[in-house]
Amino acid sequence: MNAAGARLEAAGIARADARVLMAHAFGPDMPRHALSERLAQPLPPETAHRFEEAIAARLSRQPVSQIIGARLFWKDSFRVTRDTLDPRPETETLIAAALEAPFTRLLDLGTGTGCILISLLKSMPGAQGVGTDLSPEALEVARGNGVDLGVDPRARWIASDWLAQVTGEFDLIVSNPPYIAADEMAGLSPDVRDWEPHLALSPGGDGLEPYRVMARDAGAHLTPGGRLMFEIGPTQAAAVSAELSAHGFERIEIRPDLDGRDRVVLAYKPMDTGARARG
Repeated sequence: MNAAGARLEAAGIARADARVLMAHAFGPDMPRHALSERLAQPLPPETAHRFEEAIAARLSRQPVSQIIGARLFWKDSFRVTRDTLDPRPETETLIAAALEAPFTRLLDLGTGTGCILISLLKSMPGAQGVGTDLSPEALEVARGNGVDLGVDPRARWIASDWLAQVTGEFDLIVSNPPYIAADEMAGLSPDVRDWEPHLALSPGGDGLEPYRVMARDAGAHLTPGGRLMFEIGPTQAAAVSAELSAHGFERIEIRPDLDGRDRVVLAYKPMDTGARARG
């Protein structure tokens, strides 16, 4: 394993990935804490073969999560494939902000693995939710994660171009849309650019089109006083906030991630002022 770690390090990849891939090569019954003890014994040939395949895949810059087929996010492990965006720690900022207030009806636009919808439903046991995606393959992954993680009775998955096929009202709408501008794609790490679905990374142009569409259309599906929350790129807060304000949203807030970068925009649909006046 040390030699494999050195090969990864020489290629500019974290040496620690070798340990994760070795545990994967042993199979799901191998706990990480027991790995060192097991490595004191000769490797079974099939384990050595799986490990070498995994190292070769990582040297080709395939993400570890795709090689092992899973990624930890919030409190659970989610199945990951090449058809889905790899759940990232900064997206947990969106989860934390969403859980600051209760909700009963949740909509997740561009759900991918379903990690946002599922994490929120598990944290709010009385809630129900809908996840949308354009990719049938991503929806299948999300549906499977929902079953595996026990929210299947409360989650529904639909194919939709943002809100085009959505019906009903929700008190919380969330999204981590593709937001990388077209001219930024070439500068991405090859782990991301060459392996993750471009549909989930960039909408083309300036990267802001999904926010324009959702700011325009989300109000019709939010209850009065309902919340709309987006993950954003660290330079997009002003533009997204202006878009939300232009479509009548209020109490717009920006939340930073753990690195201090702008990461989440939160806005509220105004209350029904006519009903409030009558009351």
